[in-house]
Amino acid sequence: MTVIAFLGSVFSPWYAWARRRGPADPLQHCAVNVSLYGAGGRRWTMTERDASSVRRTARALTIGRSAMHWDGSTLVIDIDEVTAPIPRRVRGTVRVHPMALGDRGFLLDAAGRHRWRPIAACARIEAAFESPALRWSGPAYFDTNDGDAPLESDFRDWDWCRAPLRDGTAILYNARRADGTDQSLALRSGRDGRIETFDPPPPVAMRRTLWRMPRPTRAEGGAARVTETLQDAPFYSRSVIATRLLGQEATAVHESLDLRRFAALPVQMMLPFRVPRSIF
Repeated sequence: MTVIAFLGSVFSPWYAWARRRGPADPLQHCAVNVSLYGAGGRRWTMTERDASSVRRTARALTIGRSAMHWDGSTLVIDIDEVTAPIPRRVRGTVRVHPMALGDRGFLLDAAGRHRWRPIAACARIEAAFESPALRWSGPAYFDTNDGDAPLESDFRDWDWCRAPLRDGTAILYNARRADGTDQSLALRSGRDGRIETFDPPPPVAMRRTLWRMPRPTRAEGGAARVTETLQDAPFYSRSVIATRLLGQEATAVHESLDLRRFAALPVQMMLPFRVPRSIF
């Protein structure tokens, strides 16, 4: 599963249209994206809400009927959303238990307009859902991105993957910027929260999605392959891959994003069916 809280939703067609008219308030375009995969049934939610539905404190964030708070050791996420385009309830509680908090953040572009921090690359999750009826626990990952400009202004595309290892977590972040330069981050996060860089492995091209989205990554010995496609959209994919990093065979979550496709008019016209805007 994946949960993302957006304050100024970077993938919102409504926010993109508002920016074309002039400066736009990001808090008028907030959403909680929940993606569930597996035998219990797939679910996708990303209902956009305005500033009247958002409440923030130093330890808590509420967007619509969903909320998350930090209790001092655990991130508790209470989810109450409805899927789109076919409405189905998604209701449950997720607890993310970091083993340690990360000690570093990173700039993704030369101008410093886009920032990323792995808050807890090594964590455990406990998920308990009423609808659908699901319950499980396992390894987890928690990060944050923030920026001062639309992603499509400064990036062509990027790929990312996160692989739990025996002694920590490996993270790869490969960005191709709009100015023609590239950035390749290869990080190892220990269970103590310490983040160290290592030399990026060689590039590997895995098979494309049904939407013909490329799925590039990096892996030792060219050993990376897709084992399951979780999300396949015209501009984005999320997959499970078998890979080799830091001398270990690993199962990783992989994401690939094409900002040129995202900005194309046909894609922008399709997005409201998956990203509806609430009037309540």
